[in-house]
Amino acid sequence: MNQTITHQLNHRAIRRFTDEKVPEAMLETLAQVVNRTATSVGMQSFSVIRVNEPDLRSQIAAIGRQDYIQQIPEFWIFIVDCYRNAMVAREQGYHLGTEGDMDRFFQGWTDACLAAQNLLNAVESFGLGGNFYGSILNDAARLIDILKLPELTMPVVGVGFGYSAQAPMLKPRMSMELKLFDDTYRILENYGETFDDYDRQMETYYDLRQADKPMDSFTKQVVDKLKHPIDKRSDLVKIMQDQGFDLNLEEK
Repeated sequence: MNQTITHQLNHRAIRRFTDEKVPEAMLETLAQVVNRTATSVGMQSFSVIRVNEPDLRSQIAAIGRQDYIQQIPEFWIFIVDCYRNAMVAREQGYHLGTEGDMDRFFQGWTDACLAAQNLLNAVESFGLGGNFYGSILNDAARLIDILKLPELTMPVVGVGFGYSAQAPMLKPRMSMELKLFDDTYRILENYGETFDDYDRQMETYYDLRQADKPMDSFTKQVVDKLKHPIDKRSDLVKIMQDQGFDLNLEEK
């Protein structure tokens, strides 16, 4: 098994880091890896905000309800960026209704996700650790204001990384038999019984990781997450519209 696969199969979410800075040469390599990520129809409709300013970090940590965001050595936020290409067209005299349509938006969203995963793969290949921060969308409107994002942009996900100061257990994953299908989607006869074994694995994992703070099984966590949505995340569609994206929601 090659080293790349070994790193990928041993991915762990790292949230505590040493004070050691990531070398500039390594950061430049990581930036080039991000830049070489596959991109839809070559439009490169994403950008990255490297957040260094402590006050900005503090405000973003409050959005994510994760104070440790302030201590992460490197914190990069990936965004949909259709603004850049819109400006390219406008400066040539073209003000097109397609510049913020859903095709363009999802091209940018996919580009940003692929680039973020590419970054983390590269980070781990250097022996560093990191984590994804979807929590930045807990208040996307506030984040847009903090980062001074223009129209036709939208935050997607954060990536924090550095030299790890922890070695967490490998978190169990459900069997690929529940995720990988041949030809058509497979609907299970009984989801509860199918997840019995995975529930036991997750309960054991949480018991070993933090015995004084028991966690529910996976299936109970699913219900809890659905029962307690984060209110401001329900506003994402409106925020996309406020950013100038045409969601094409009107009935035809």
